[in-house]
Amino acid sequence: MSGISKSQVSRLCEELDERVEAFLNRPLEGPWAYVWLDATYLKSRERGAVSSQAVVVAVGVSSEGRRETLGMAVGPAETEAFWTEFLRSLVRRGLSGVRLVVSDAHEGLKQAIAKVIGATWQRCRVHFMRNALAHVPRKQHSMVAAVIRTAFVQENQQEARQQWRETADKLRERFAKVAELMDSAEDDVLAFMSFPKEHWPQLASTNSLERLNKEIKRRSRVVGIFPNNAAIMRLVGTLLAEQTDEWQVTRRYMSQETLARVLSKEDQANLLPQSEAA
Repeated sequence: MSGISKSQVSRLCEELDERVEAFLNRPLEGPWAYVWLDATYLKSRERGAVSSQAVVVAVGVSSEGRRETLGMAVGPAETEAFWTEFLRSLVRRGLSGVRLVVSDAHEGLKQAIAKVIGATWQRCRVHFMRNALAHVPRKQHSMVAAVIRTAFVQENQQEARQQWRETADKLRERFAKVAELMDSAEDDVLAFMSFPKEHWPQLASTNSLERLNKEIKRRSRVVGIFPNNAAIMRLVGTLLAEQTDEWQVTRRYMSQETLARVLSKEDQANLLPQSEAA
């Protein structure tokens, strides 16, 4: 673009900042049964030096079955303190009714979820598979991945656990580290099976957030290195607001009927009109 003065650019940035701030600080009303958390890294010139900055994003599904971006934050690293403050900011804005949080196995994030949210934790099975295959020769990746995935196609959690343990035992002789990883991760990777079967495809991983992160990367690739973290908030925040608007007019992510089975009686009562609740 040409012919735009510095003052016009500043005014446009101020308008975007106001819009993004309003979006990222809006009240979070109603229960949010499921929350997905993930991070991506972008380059920023903070305090005169270029460094990778963690851009963390939270997405939730409302009681109406629609996805929304709940919040985002930018910081130098994914420490427990950083994740804890981010989650607390969501709670201060009204985040409640969370039954399951889906994320990767970052230790600081796990501790923050337990401390602030207190919900069941689901380890993203896509991230788990990457971790497991890191201990397998490349030529054996397809075979090992196929064997592990047999647990995910079982009819219920009990059968999945049995299949998981049998698979770990089969792999133990050739791939001891994979078997050990499966032993320690069983509860976390199969946690999603405690929830309605209709929700399993969405709960097993952070895939919906992965796609959002790819779009963030695509948009930020044009910028290269951001001048500061405020510029990251401006661009990514605008993208997240646009994505949330789009989600509101597309097909529901989950049905209200199946979500109602997950909510507590208190949350269900709060959703009813006063006359019905009485």
